[in-house]
Amino acid sequence: MTAATTAPVRDEDDGPTAESGDPFDRDQLPAPPGATGTLLRSLLTPMRGRVAVTALLLLLQQAAVQAGPLLVAYAIDRAVPAFRADDNGPLIAVAVGYLLCAVAAGALQYAFVTASARVSQDVLLDLRGRIFRHAQELSVDFHERYTSGRLISRSTTDVESLRELLEEGLQELVMVTLSAIYISVLLLWLDLGLGAVAVASFVPLYLLIRSYRRRAVRVYRKRSTAIAAVIVKFVETMNGIRPVRAFRREAANDADFAVLNRRHERTNGDALLEMARYVVGSRVTANTTVALIVLWGAYRVADGSLELGVLAAAVLYLRRLYDPIDRLGMFLNSYQSAAASLEKIAGLLAQTPTVPEPVRPQELPERRAGLPGREVVFDGVRFAYRTGGEVLPRFGLTLPAGQTVAVVGSTGAGKSTLAKLLARFYDPTEGRVLLDGVDLRDLTGRGLRREVVMVTQEAFLFSGTVAENIALGRPDATRAEIERAAKEIGAHDFIAALPDGYDTDVRKRGGRISAGQRQLVSFARALLADPAVLILDEATSSLDVPGERAVQRAMATVLKGRTAVVIAHRLSTVEIADRVLVMERGRIVEDGSPSELIDRTGRFADLHRAWRDSLA
Repeated sequence: MTAATTAPVRDEDDGPTAESGDPFDRDQLPAPPGATGTLLRSLLTPMRGRVAVTALLLLLQQAAVQAGPLLVAYAIDRAVPAFRADDNGPLIAVAVGYLLCAVAAGALQYAFVTASARVSQDVLLDLRGRIFRHAQELSVDFHERYTSGRLISRSTTDVESLRELLEEGLQELVMVTLSAIYISVLLLWLDLGLGAVAVASFVPLYLLIRSYRRRAVRVYRKRSTAIAAVIVKFVETMNGIRPVRAFRREAANDADFAVLNRRHERTNGDALLEMARYVVGSRVTANTTVALIVLWGAYRVADGSLELGVLAAAVLYLRRLYDPIDRLGMFLNSYQSAAASLEKIAGLLAQTPTVPEPVRPQELPERRAGLPGREVVFDGVRFAYRTGGEVLPRFGLTLPAGQTVAVVGSTGAGKSTLAKLLARFYDPTEGRVLLDGVDLRDLTGRGLRREVVMVTQEAFLFSGTVAENIALGRPDATRAEIERAAKEIGAHDFIAALPDGYDTDVRKRGGRISAGQRQLVSFARALLADPAVLILDEATSSLDVPGERAVQRAMATVLKGRTAVVIAHRLSTVEIADRVLVMERGRIVEDGSPSELIDRTGRFADLHRAWRDSLA
């Protein structure tokens, strides 16, 4: 039945752990080259029409804004001299034109902000949905390595960084870019010499921006990781608040959190320091350029080679050009933060399920009349976690349809891994797991979940009513079907006694009802789902004796006629089994009915004798 070889075994009950070289052990998930750009394009492509309209609005708004200094130059050099000659028409025209440009600029700015906000919110809506859907589609081994706190960080903090870029920083970048283009062209048109000096000042500014970006990339990656670490610690502590209080871990957790919080503070400080260096450098460059142009321009006005209005317009344009430089630094600040966040999100979305959907799915044959179970075959199966360490050496096993099989053994023997392979939380490293002759890898996820259901030690209930939690097994079930399943399991009486009966909100993780009652609800859920194969993974190990007895009665109901694999530490659970498998170091060392194995002198007989002695 099993290979004679043994292999290093790890405690599968704790799940796989990430080695230091495993990418899942790091906050940064590996992303293919260009994945960030591809993600951003895929988000913006469906909105390219609206993006084009938004860009057009901004072009028109900048044209209205940049007309102001030209009108000032015309007023100083043409309208004011004409006004002194008793001709006030040009000056009035300038005043009206300036007012119209201001009104147009304001209206276009409002339209631009409204349109860009709608685009950014739709992008963020799409991105959050992608993260949530993708996280659900990823395989169990991913979630056993990548903490829920980091997933929360990806969908909250990192998405928020992208929001700041889209709603604030990107607008600043486009406005500064358009201003630079408009102003450069206008300055060169007004006076070639002044325009050349202004354009030459872009060189030190470009070098300053490039230097800032290079340094900021490293800083913002560290900051994003530090934020995620804070969230992970917070979520972990709140989820484990009972053992924290029970073992007086408050002070130790506070010290650990303080270390992470200080690291977050330092990375934020580093980001602000880089920003301060950029702002100081940009202001020095801008003010020096303006001073040079004013001095040179004043000298040329004095010798008559430059009109005063042109110099005034040039100074106004330069102030309009350099004043947004600080805001460009804010964009770079948002950009580096968003780039680091988008890189992490792209890395998450680049992960692929290790148990993919089949390319050519197959259908299972109809269940045999009067027999709701199906045959299960482990055909030459071997399994090792990706982090190393073979858990199950190559073996074969057949479970006839309708048979209840109990699997016992010490912690780390491979029991839970066997169950996870049957539930297809993992695929075998070698070999096949067959259901009525069909490889599980050839079944769609939906088709498999109709046939195979697992009830775990922790009967997880979602926030919502008792009825909603039972109907999770079959969402289209009627209230009568839900109540019938609860009655058959023996859960109806306690549910009816709840304040609102089946409509009682069980609250977070089902905290409003006891562990035994939660397990009964999970059995009602499984019965309503009507699977062909039922897996019970330590379903009674955390219950007291009355709760265990109630659950065992429910088990007898739900297992009737189905193929069942029962992972058990308590041997009282084994009594309902037709067959017992004893596992050691990933191998099946004993196989037979409970009575046969008790009569022998093997491992199960020793376990049974020790259990009987404990009851005496």
